[in-house]
Amino acid sequence: MRLLKKSLKHMTGSTKRVEKPPVEVIKIVDSADLEIAHRVRYEVFVIGQNVPADEEIDQYEHECRHFLAKVNGIPCGAARWRITDKGVKLERFAVLENYRGQGIGSALVHAVLQDIQKNPELSGRMHYLHAQLSAMSLYSKFGFKPIGEMFQECDIDHYKMVLS
Repeated sequence: MRLLKKSLKHMTGSTKRVEKPPVEVIKIVDSADLEIAHRVRYEVFVIGQNVPADEEIDQYEHECRHFLAKVNGIPCGAARWRITDKGVKLERFAVLENYRGQGIGSALVHAVLQDIQKNPELSGRMHYLHAQLSAMSLYSKFGFKPIGEMFQECDIDHYKMVLS
């Protein structure tokens, strides 16, 4: 271990951790930013996960509140939420592959939950999402718990998760 630290110090000049760049999450209010969010989602879901393009952009786009994440001004993540007959559904969390592991997903979940809390009429309504297996640990950090059986959406395994 000491040898590894010494090698790291020689290569980098330090053994200190590199700080993650700050993540900015904005609520989308114009069509230009919405188009950018759609491109992020297209890259993640359609290209990266083979989701059919006509299923990724759906009939709910206009009733959702959309969010865009940026690092150093570069768009790298997106999300949305909407009111359903079951409660408040968080959806379409997407982070570009090169930006994963930098806290962008957490920043998006945090921003979406804060925005939902600003709407007192949503108090007491169930907050839920359909989580891909690989993202369940992220949502768990915010208090979401899986319920029910695993199911597939667009040939990808998911669990329904509810905020407890």
